[in-house]
Amino acid sequence: MVVGAVWDNTPDMQVRTKPVAEVLDFPPLPEALRQFVDWVAHYTLSKRGEVLALGLKASLLTVPKRRAKKFTFGGADVSLVGPDLSPDQTAAAAALRTGVATGTFSVTLLDGVTGSGKTEVYLEAVAACLAAGRQALVLLPEIALSVQFLQRFEKRFGAAPAVWHSELTPAVRRETFRAVAEGRANVVVGARSALFLPFPALGLIVVDEEHESAFKQEDGVMYHARDMAVVRAKFASASCVLCSATPSLETVENAASGRYARLDLPARHGGAQLPRVSALDMRAHPPERGKFISPVLAGAMRDTMARGEQAMLFLNRRGYAPLTLCRHCGHRMACPNCSAWLVEHKSHKRLICHHCDYGTPMPITCPACAAKDSFAAIGPGVERIAEEVREAFPEARVLMMASDVIAGPKQAAEAARMISDREIDIIIGTQMVAKGWHFPALTLVGVVDADLGLAGGDLRAGERTVQMLHQVAGRAGRAEAPGVVLLQTYAPEHPVMAALLSGDLNAFMAQEAVQRRPGHWPPFGRLVALIVSGPDERMADQVARTLARAAPSGAGLEILGPAPAPFALLRGRHRRRLLLKAARHIDVQSLVRDWLARTEIPRSVRVDVDVDPVSFM
Repeated sequence: MVVGAVWDNTPDMQVRTKPVAEVLDFPPLPEALRQFVDWVAHYTLSKRGEVLALGLKASLLTVPKRRAKKFTFGGADVSLVGPDLSPDQTAAAAALRTGVATGTFSVTLLDGVTGSGKTEVYLEAVAACLAAGRQALVLLPEIALSVQFLQRFEKRFGAAPAVWHSELTPAVRRETFRAVAEGRANVVVGARSALFLPFPALGLIVVDEEHESAFKQEDGVMYHARDMAVVRAKFASASCVLCSATPSLETVENAASGRYARLDLPARHGGAQLPRVSALDMRAHPPERGKFISPVLAGAMRDTMARGEQAMLFLNRRGYAPLTLCRHCGHRMACPNCSAWLVEHKSHKRLICHHCDYGTPMPITCPACAAKDSFAAIGPGVERIAEEVREAFPEARVLMMASDVIAGPKQAAEAARMISDREIDIIIGTQMVAKGWHFPALTLVGVVDADLGLAGGDLRAGERTVQMLHQVAGRAGRAEAPGVVLLQTYAPEHPVMAALLSGDLNAFMAQEAVQRRPGHWPPFGRLVALIVSGPDERMADQVARTLARAAPSGAGLEILGPAPAPFALLRGRHRRRLLLKAARHIDVQSLVRDWLARTEIPRSVRVDVDVDPVSFM
């Protein structure tokens, strides 16, 4: 049995259709959604059905004979008075409300420093949207971020919004999907796939932390939820608000050119001050041998806890150690399926690949030389930092926050409660802790390795690093007590460190634009990545070379590659990359579609097309 959707009333008579067995009792897909699906399919060079399947699945349309639980949706009370706003917040909220009230398409960048109260501002736009009888969608990059947001939403409107993400049970997903389609769920908070829900009266889309790379889907239909949110809003004649303390260069340039409106919140709410940021030159303040926390940072942690305040250590690396090495022969434990080292997870006594989830028990003897107990852990992950902290501060109550420890909203809610209730002294986390959280007693943030992420040839490495570290720094001093941020670095003179110390991210982004514009790198040019992969390395390489010979040419076009991808082997498939670089005015979709059509691709080889790539792995 195949479940389909009626798309239009002008059928293609060349396509044979199956007889209709049953018409499901479900509202028709709104025209704005159908237009959006068609647009995404064209833009990403995907099939319409693949795009539609991002939101529409057969399991969502069928109603079980017995419905075990009654679900309620809606109930947000827009008459409730929100919190007191600062003059800057009041002006920004008024501008957003005006945009929503017009009932027409608009895009606004809401740029405010960390702790400036951006959420409270865009919730006023949500209130205006609901008052106009329309639906609102709030996209969050991390599902764990929904914990404190849902609490703030319920406090503001007296009822919780509908939630949409992959952790929902089938019953909740089915009921939420139907409630959205019938207009009963008037506010949805969700992950990127919520863009494909069948809203009949969508009036507002908010993309919170719009700079986050988590909004980019890296497999299947490769789309960026930030960019697609703008398109979704256009088809729905809705307002779109892109919100961030560290907006992407793409969004900054769109605002500078006048394509987007811009609202700024330059100060923290309630008189709180931005934290004082300092760089710890690890050449001058090295940690003890075998340790990773400098004496200066350790002393600051001790002083913070003595005042009854909380400290956070940030390291964007899961596990205990990123590399396991035999001291006897130098053998490195690698994943058999990927071009990647296995990461030690000491708590599970396993070596795990973070790319394909392959795992094996921690070996006793080296598989290369049979030496016993010869393995050394090279480099730190958050587990190793937690071990060091517990040794240095045995009396401290330590909480580790990483995606393999905090697996879902329930665990995130409990972690947030423990921190807010002062049951935790030291938080140790990965990028999960870098954004969205509000912990009033947290006054010290220590970045264990501020240089992590700056190496490599990624054109956005500096931008991403400054965004992440500025966000994690923003967790400190969000209430009355002042905040301090210490960056452990071997390159304090690096432009990223200079930007973080000065707090002038606008100057940093302006310099990024200066560096990218002459070479026509995004956002001043277009990129399309072609990833050729297959189980046979020779065949993948041959297809990549064939594609290169058939590549389009002309003014404003450049082909880079083919070359082995940084992960030349991923999940058992050998990979080659080609990159099409084009001027902004060029229709890259038509070029790539014709390019692929004139190239014979064996069935064992797959060519994935990534328009506007974010990752270059």
